[in-house]
Amino acid sequence: MNFDFSDDQRLLQEAVRTMLAETSTSQAVREVLEGRASHCDTVWRNLIGMGAATAAIPEQYGGAGLGYLELCLVAEEAGRHLAAVPLCSSIYLAAETLLRAGSKAQKQRWLPRIASGELIATAALGSRERYRAGTPLGFDGETLSGSSPALVDGGSAGLAVLRAGNELVLVELDGKGVSRRPLPTLDPTRPLAELHFDHTPAERLPASRAAAVASRVLDGAAVLLAFEQVGGAARILQQTRDYSLERQAFGRRIGSFQALKHKMADIYTAIELARVHAYYGAWALSSDAPELPRAAAAARVAATRAYVFAAEEGIELHGGIGFTWEMDCHLHYRRARHLGQLIGSEHAWRARLADTLIEEAA
Repeated sequence: MNFDFSDDQRLLQEAVRTMLAETSTSQAVREVLEGRASHCDTVWRNLIGMGAATAAIPEQYGGAGLGYLELCLVAEEAGRHLAAVPLCSSIYLAAETLLRAGSKAQKQRWLPRIASGELIATAALGSRERYRAGTPLGFDGETLSGSSPALVDGGSAGLAVLRAGNELVLVELDGKGVSRRPLPTLDPTRPLAELHFDHTPAERLPASRAAAVASRVLDGAAVLLAFEQVGGAARILQQTRDYSLERQAFGRRIGSFQALKHKMADIYTAIELARVHAYYGAWALSSDAPELPRAAAAARVAATRAYVFAAEEGIELHGGIGFTWEMDCHLHYRRARHLGQLIGSEHAWRARLADTLIEEAA
């Protein structure tokens, strides 16, 4: 049995990797980091044009119609190259919720605009911590009031899919009664914003079970973010290895010291463990298997731990220069911490994993 991706899927991954190596450079990422752009427009247009970002959107709605396995590989490369693009907000969350909960008319109206890159969308479905706490948004059937904190790409999005109590609603963000407030964040390359609504026109998504749809979308996003985290962790390990073979101390390359070898071996082990869980999650996501909640939670926990560990150790193994602004180590540390909190923390997903295991045992 072949547990790996196919040759055609690997060719897509290689094409995306080549493109991102040329466009998602440290300089391009830092332009977003320093507030000179909301995202890397060139990278985003290329991902859209290649059909990579829209791999899981059906062709009838303007997507590439490939599948989730291909999107997982695109996510891995986006994480490897620190792509500052609205991949999570527009694709993992908003487009996926529209596909699963929207009416035919809503899908036909909005998905082609998302797939073409004309429109950036975002979504707030409630992280794992917020499921039991509810949401401050109120929807009266026609208008939306309240606030939605920490929306990914909320400052530049033109459309939002939000969970208001037991309903999912669709709201245009250039409509009346919408105000935005940028939020300070550890990783400005994936900006956050708080949105306030004051009787803003909105429409209901016809899904009968908002909680079930939100949970399914978040499970899929957890798998895709796990691939981003694995890609980022692998990149920082590669950079650390390369640096250790160049830097010299006491007349020899620092990579020859046993202590550094042990640390890099620990990073590698954590990454490969996360990769195994991510692959299992990719299978469950692509086949819509009943094991998806467990697989997504395990992938989320393992990949979060691996990326944070790799980023922290990578800075230390670079020595004094690793703490400087000029090095890219802090970019990975920012991204690792940011992704670790997006859609719920590691602790919330660990609790989710425990719950699914208990349910299966019962």
